[in-house]
Amino acid sequence: MPNDLTPGDGQDILARFKLAREGRDPDLMLELCAPDVEYHADPFAAPMRGALAVREHWNRIAAEQVHVDFDAERVWVVGRTVLASWHGAFTRRASGERVRVRGFSTLELDEEGLIARMREWPAWRLVGRDAGAAADDPPQQTGEKQDG
Repeated sequence: MPNDLTPGDGQDILARFKLAREGRDPDLMLELCAPDVEYHADPFAAPMRGALAVREHWNRIAAEQVHVDFDAERVWVVGRTVLASWHGAFTRRASGERVRVRGFSTLELDEEGLIARMREWPAWRLVGRDAGAAADDPPQQTGEKQDG
């Protein structure tokens, strides 16, 4: 991959992120990441480091959320960094609560085009209940908080 990313490169990685996020597919998500990825899902928490920690996070998300939507609104590329404002939604499987999310992310890509560092600044709000959530598989008990 060339030194600087093109706007198309930024769109491509976010399209793959969308597929992984909406498909609740931890394997596809990890295909986007370098083995030693650093992932900041919350600006006030310590980052997850390495593929194993990131896989654990996305496995939990896949188990706890259904009816997931994700769309990048604006995408910018600077050097090897992709910046994106985005919005999405998901349903908490256990409660049926529908959650809307807006956020901003930075994805710093390595020379192979994999995410070496990702930072997210999400803001979410409960917006109601999803009557269709009851039709999904019963929730898996993970003992962890259910967030975006």
